[in-house]
This record gives sequence, structure tokens and C-alpha cells, in this order.
Amino acid sequence: MSKKSVVSALVLITVGIVFGALLVSNFSGGVSPGFATDQDPKLGGPRPLQTTGVDLAKANQAFVEIAKAVTPTVVSITVTTTSKGSNIPQDFFHFFSPDGGTPEPQPSQGAGSGIIITADGYIATNNHVVEGADKGGIEVILNDKSRYKAKVIGTDPTTDLAVIKIDGKDLTAAAIGNSDDVQVGEWVLAIGNPLGLNSTVTAGIVSAIGRGGIGVISRSEAYGIENFIQTDAAINPGNSGGALVNIYGEVIGINTAIATTNARYQGYGFAVPSNLIKVVARDLIKDGKVRRGYIGVSIQAVDQTMAKAVGLPKAQGVIVQSVVKDGAAESAGVLEKDIILSVDGREVNQANELQSYVASRRPGDAVVLKIYRDGKNIEKRVTLKPRADESDVITASSNRDEANEADKHDPEVADFEKLGMSVRAMTNGEQEAAKVDHGVVVASVKPYGEAYERNIREKLVILEADNKPVRSPKDLKKIIEGKKPGDSVLLRMKSPAGASFFTAVEIPTL
Repeated sequence: MSKKSVVSALVLITVGIVFGALLVSNFSGGVSPGFATDQDPKLGGPRPLQTTGVDLAKANQAFVEIAKAVTPTVVSITVTTTSKGSNIPQDFFHFFSPDGGTPEPQPSQGAGSGIIITADGYIATNNHVVEGADKGGIEVILNDKSRYKAKVIGTDPTTDLAVIKIDGKDLTAAAIGNSDDVQVGEWVLAIGNPLGLNSTVTAGIVSAIGRGGIGVISRSEAYGIENFIQTDAAINPGNSGGALVNIYGEVIGINTAIATTNARYQGYGFAVPSNLIKVVARDLIKDGKVRRGYIGVSIQAVDQTMAKAVGLPKAQGVIVQSVVKDGAAESAGVLEKDIILSVDGREVNQANELQSYVASRRPGDAVVLKIYRDGKNIEKRVTLKPRADESDVITASSNRDEANEADKHDPEVADFEKLGMSVRAMTNGEQEAAKVDHGVVVASVKPYGEAYERNIREKLVILEADNKPVRSPKDLKKIIEGKKPGDSVLLRMKSPAGASFFTAVEIPTL
């Protein structure tokens, strides 16, 4: 082989090796220098916003100014109690948790917060902060470290609010804002004395408004009003009675409770709104008690199943479960099963929305209810009355027509497999105990079935279905079987304790 041929062969081999290396590099996910460019690849897209619209320096300074302005209006409260059987937890903070607060050995001392609302020393706080305090057992420490003994002016367990008084003058009173203007997402600051750390300021947003039904107040107070502002600003034991303020330095709520599983902050706090505070505080300062008007109804939110059962085009309003005897609603002609859609032009879709609005009115004031009844919208003008005794609540009215004796003693059981329940006839003794002359008893309920999900439980009495009296299991079976899958049936029921209510079940499609 000639020298020229050898050189040519070597060149070809070298080229083959390089080309092979390039191919291996490409297929193995590497970057091929043979196909690279001199420019860097452009990754990502254009910036979606050219400006954030937020001047962080100004926002920072705003928080500083709010803290300076409001902190002097928030006080530390120390309470001593030796009352036998007191259930005041050491930190005087309500916990929305299964365990709740643990009573401390007596005597005990706890701490909370309060807000100065007048220059001469009236202070708003939570009822649970000062409840059960010994005479002379309340001490208030101002932001300037001065100490005062305080006396209780009045308490309102229904809202968990209280007003106490110190002998002060020319004090810095907090500005109180309009909680009706509060919106989800706006910045708020919580100021109080958590965990013994005086004058602590934390920031967050309003994460919900009109929060109710969490059981903070109603556990011990049948008429408890829960219409909280929810926030994720860090609040802890000791913040109770402290201020929740907006970016203008106005108090929009009093921090009252936290949702937690470990008795410490986990991101959910609840504050009584300022408009309710103003009403309660004025009454307590003036009269030592709250003069609050009541409609006199037991109500429950309407969901989609209930709406279909009563003929509403969509889920809205609250259904009247029962009416207080001789109460304001009864006097105005409000009936059980009415759907209250609005009060004074304000939509009502949760029980606490109606409750909190009426709570700001006094006996003698009138409100206008828009009501859905039998397919029509009507209005009722209700003049509010003072609260009646709970024992006056009317139980479900019953049809007084004579029931068939055979049905009274009929041992028949009807099984509603699709609804997940069965019912049986009532005995004479059960009718007498329930104070009814007809109905069927829920014999069994399948866990997590349709009936279970609609709060139907064993031993409840079904009095009516689809607005028809139910005197035997056969009656109920005929009504249910006359419905198509997807239809809803309104049931009138009664508990063993005598409370009447309405619920609705939807006929399953399977």
C-alpha cells in the first residue's frame, strides 16, 4: 500500500470517529458541539407584569406607622380567680379544638388583652377573659407600663364580649372601623399580648368573613352569635381581647378564638367584628346589659337538596325550622318551612348572617323579611321582641285528624335501601312521649348513606313527607316511590327531645 493510501485511510478513520462521537453525544442527551450556536438559547417567556403595583418601602413604613398608632390602645389584662369549679384556662384563650382549654388548679391567674375604647378608661375585651374573676382580681397594664385595677361594667356571653373600666383620663382610645367594609384578602395586623409577650404585632390577611358554626360560643350559649372575621395573622393564647386592625389603623375586630390541634397558632384565627362590638359596648356602658331584639325563629341554611324539595330555583336563603311561641316572627305571620331570602334588603344564605344582623337591633325595631312560601315571594314586617325563654319554642305542629288505629299498632317496617334507612310504626307510648298523634320512627340508618348525610338518625320521628302527613311506613313508602331519581323530598321531623326541624333527601340515581 502506498504512503498516500495510508494517509487517506487514516483521515477517513479520524472523520468516522469524530462523526460517531457526535452521534453518540446527540442520542445520549448531550449537547452536540457540531450543532451548537454562538448564541445562548432563550428560555421562558416575557414577564407577565411590568410592575407589581406595590412600593415595598411604603408598605413597610405603613406597617410601622400602624403599629405605632395602635399599640398604645391595646392593654394587657391579668385576671385572678379562686372560684370553685372555674373553667378558665390559664391563657384565657378560646380554642376551637376537640380538647379545648384545660382548667387550672385553683387559685389561678391568666392573661389576655383589651382595647381602650374611651379616653376615660372603658376597655373592650372578651367575656371569657374576665369571666369568673375575683373581686379586685382584674389588673390592666397599659403600653407605658402603668398599672390599674379594673372593674367589670358588663358582659355579653352571647357574643363573648365584655367591657371593663379603669380610673384613667386622657387615654389614647382606638379608632373603630366599619367591619361591613372588610373584604377577603385585605391586609390586617393583630396586636395583643400572646404567650406573655406584651405589645406583639403580627401581620396577615383577612382569609374569610362571616365565619360561623364553629362552636366557639354556642357550646355554652344557646343563642351564641358567631359571625367572625377569619385571619391568618399569627395570634396565640393571650391575644384574646386584642385588636385586629386594618391598614388605616382602625380596629375591625377583637381577636377571640383560634382553630388549632395543639393549642397554638396554626394559621386560623377568628375575631368578633367591630360593628357588633360597638353595639354591645354602648349597651354595656349605658345599661350594664345588652338590649337585643330577637325574631324568634330557629333556622338552617338551604342547600341544593333542600331547594329542590321546596321548589326554589337555586340554593339560597334559610329555612325556618321552628317558631318561638308569642315571639316576633309568630306575631308577624312567619311560619315553619318559610324560606327567609333577605332581611332589610340584605341577602341571607347562612343562619349566622340573619342572626348577626338582627343582633345589632333592639326590641321595638322593625325589620323586613323577604320570604319564599309555596312558590311565591312575600314580605313580612317583623317588630323585634326581647328574647323569650327557650322552653317556648313551638314543636312541629301535627295534623289533628284521627289516625287510623291499625296504623298506630302496625308493626310494619319499611326499608329504603337507596336512602340508606328504614322506618317503623310508632307505638302509642312513643306517640305520647313525643306528643304527636302520627309519624314513623327511624329504625336504622346506614352510615354515610343519603339519609345519614342529611342528619337523619335512629329514633327521630318523621311527621311529614312532601307536605303530606306520614301515619305509617306505608305512607312514607308510597310518597318516596312516587318520586323519580334526582327528585328531592322535604321531611318534617322531630327529635326525642321535642325539637322539630326540616330536612330534605334526594332520591339517588343508582
